[in-house]
Amino acid sequence: MTGRADVAAENATADTPANTPTGTPPDTPTPYEPLDLVRSSGPLTLRLTASADGPPRLALSTTPGPAAPGPAALPLVEIEVAGEGRTGTSGKRHVDGSVSRRLRHTGHTTDGGLLTVRTHDPVTDLRAATYLRLADGAPVLTAWTEVTAGHAPLELESVSSFVLSGVSALLGAPGPGQWERDVSLWTAANPWSAEHRWSGTPLGAAGLVDTGMTRYGQTGTKNRITRTSTGAWPSSEHLPMGWLAGPSAVLAWQTEHNGSWHTEIADRFDEIYLLLSGPARREHTWSRRLAPGESFTTVPVTVALAPDRDTALGHLTRHRRATRRPHPDHAALPVVFNDFMNCLMGDPTTERLLPLIRAAATAGCEYFCVDAGWYDDERAGDGPGGVPGWWDTVGAWRPAPSRFPGGLAEVTDAIRAAGMVPGLWLEPEVVGARSPLASSLPDEAFFRRDGVRLTEWGRHHLDLTHPAALAHLDTTVDRLVAEFGLGYLKLDHNIDIGAGTDHPDGGPGHGLLAHNRAYLRWLDTVHDRHPGLVLEGCAAGGMRTDHATLAHVPVQSLTDQQDALLIPPIAAAAPAAVPPEQGAVWACPHPGQSDEEIVFTLVSALLGRVHLSGRLDLLAPDQLALVTDALAAYRTYRHTLADAVPSWPLGLPGWRDDWLALALDTGTETLLAVWRRGGDPVCELPVPPGTSSVSPLHPRTVPGAARLDRARGRLRVELPGAPSARLLRLRRTTAPLS
Repeated sequence: MTGRADVAAENATADTPANTPTGTPPDTPTPYEPLDLVRSSGPLTLRLTASADGPPRLALSTTPGPAAPGPAALPLVEIEVAGEGRTGTSGKRHVDGSVSRRLRHTGHTTDGGLLTVRTHDPVTDLRAATYLRLADGAPVLTAWTEVTAGHAPLELESVSSFVLSGVSALLGAPGPGQWERDVSLWTAANPWSAEHRWSGTPLGAAGLVDTGMTRYGQTGTKNRITRTSTGAWPSSEHLPMGWLAGPSAVLAWQTEHNGSWHTEIADRFDEIYLLLSGPARREHTWSRRLAPGESFTTVPVTVALAPDRDTALGHLTRHRRATRRPHPDHAALPVVFNDFMNCLMGDPTTERLLPLIRAAATAGCEYFCVDAGWYDDERAGDGPGGVPGWWDTVGAWRPAPSRFPGGLAEVTDAIRAAGMVPGLWLEPEVVGARSPLASSLPDEAFFRRDGVRLTEWGRHHLDLTHPAALAHLDTTVDRLVAEFGLGYLKLDHNIDIGAGTDHPDGGPGHGLLAHNRAYLRWLDTVHDRHPGLVLEGCAAGGMRTDHATLAHVPVQSLTDQQDALLIPPIAAAAPAAVPPEQGAVWACPHPGQSDEEIVFTLVSALLGRVHLSGRLDLLAPDQLALVTDALAAYRTYRHTLADAVPSWPLGLPGWRDDWLALALDTGTETLLAVWRRGGDPVCELPVPPGTSSVSPLHPRTVPGAARLDRARGRLRVELPGAPSARLLRLRRTTAPLS
């Protein structure tokens, strides 16, 4: 039998296992203290309780009287150690670990909004410090844990960043029949070129049902719902975030890591729990061996509790802004022209670039980025599998003379002469298998498994924990910035190298984690040396959409999607995960488009970071005027985007929806983008309370109607043709309640 007769037995201290670590224990026993602690931020209240013979447990609430953790609540942190299993149950879940049950409270401290809770396992002598940081006045909590080995070495196999029981009751659905029907899990599928596809499913339909076994002394089902990412692309399948929505509240979260992560939702004693973590042994081949006194710190996660989805996501948006590295680009939001998408497609030359530079300057662009291909003489299509010939030769990052007979400086000088800032594309973490650097850099500077260097799609992957890899990147960036006066670098990442690399202190997953953290530190050192340089994060479009990256780069690519009809659902949904002032959206007008089609592609970018591409140099004067007018309109309000929070009047967009809408509340007005891809020519949508007028922002001349019904709080938009789109400004007489 794996069940327990009652909850008290489940919470009892486990017997000392046979493989208790040997070594010299502490001379004096650690004193354990009971705990009953309450902290609040805005409407969010957390309560931590512990007896002298039980682990600390966490409860959250939005009621004035703080809820206490229930008798079946999980420990504050779940820790798995090699040689230690679970207590009273078995399965794939990352809860009910023996070590976690034995943790005892040894003390806590408060420093402003940061609460630190310290615990100790008397068997292994392991110590943990769990950090809980409450936002100032907002219902937002960030959590992480540091684990330290005691008198004997140990090997960690999983450590939670956040675990919370009683979630179903918190959301207004306390009973098993209720949470099956009334609590829905929302996550975003995020495959290449079809990113940010949100969908919600009731827990029962998602596979988590009440088995009725708690009536017979069992914990409930052994099932779980998971979202897990393994490898260097943290968002290649799903975004590292989501929310649970119930009848009375929404609990949203994000895992703030640029590598492997895990989300787990399951039932336990008729309650739903949520567990969030970075890599673990079972899912990610991660482990961390700690010598006595050594420590490991988990990846941070953040949760927000609110009455509804849009409010919860607004809190996460503000949190992202408050916790990122400051950069002047966040306020300036310059328009970038990039020569890649539906334009030169990785095959730039001086002859092709000069007319594009002139057209981009005429349209009102402020940065001009020369994308892939500038560094190699091999032409597009020369390589295997349809990739450019230079695909497996990259790494030296020096201009190709055959592409730029007068030197690349002729191009960057022309960009500056046109009043724009020059930029270049780099893929810093890879070295092509045919590149001379593949043999000149030491083998230890690359990802390896079992001592064998890894190759993925003709590339090797640098390990930025190695000083030779870092020195190569630092030298490259400093040389390019100095030689060409660059103000912009687009940092791409087009391979997923898998679970990780060899590491002396753990499994391959820990090697990847160490590289992930080294990459973020490297980004900071680049900014330290070049404070005005704008770094754009990119990974085959949106494969690295995570807050860890967003906190270190001011601009983030959202997608590689080339079809103008398929960009709106990505652009409209992206602000759920990326602040609008950071989300780079392609707009690629070309001569074969009608005026409405040009407007359609432009509107997709106008509530984010405008990344213009396409053959502007071939547009007719009236077509180029549409682009110029759109950018002129953008400059009138872009300064407000850095404070705007998103909402979705028609709901989060579906991939094939005929009508889509994104609203950004700037604090004084609402900016509203509406797209029609088919269906009825008329759409009615709700507007914020107090809306008093509606006016067009773009276009001002193409026909279309938007009529406001103030009494009903509704806006009627009529777009006769499809595809078509409009950007509207909604003014109001009073500011909305926060």
